[in-house]
Amino acid sequence: MDIERPMPPLNADERTTLEAWLDFYRATVARKCQGLGDADLRTASVPPSTLTLLGLVQHLAEVERNWFRRVLVGESAPPLYGPSADPAGHEGGFDVSEESTYHDAVTVWHNETARSRQNCASRGLDDTSAFAGGEVSLRWIYVHMIAEYARHCGQADLIRERIDGSTGV
Repeated sequence: MDIERPMPPLNADERTTLEAWLDFYRATVARKCQGLGDADLRTASVPPSTLTLLGLVQHLAEVERNWFRRVLVGESAPPLYGPSADPAGHEGGFDVSEESTYHDAVTVWHNETARSRQNCASRGLDDTSAFAGGEVSLRWIYVHMIAEYARHCGQADLIRERIDGSTGV
């Protein structure tokens, strides 16, 4: 069964446009993983990179959790996949443990995206939250998340092509 990926509307209000593009990229990541087994989902792109589709899904769950729970609503939500080794403090999740499965990772990711939608539902695009010594708007978070997903979709394209030659999924 193909994962539906509707085209964002060509002429809609700002919020609908932002949410539709974010959902488009979320669906794109899911489609890149569709039909692959855990071994393929653990396949790294090209050495020396260790980036995998499974690691991308875990990372995106962390990103959703960070921006829509920790930043937007100020929730104390611990990391899902251990603390990030990145000295800049960026969200982790890229590292895949022996126990990691796609089923578990995609379930966590879907739960985080559902929570993200819930946390955004009652807020306006101009609503702000404290961040990095200032204020960040929901609009900014949406644009940032669209960019985050778009960048990772490009990486997922290359990984999937390396695994089985599929492009444009």
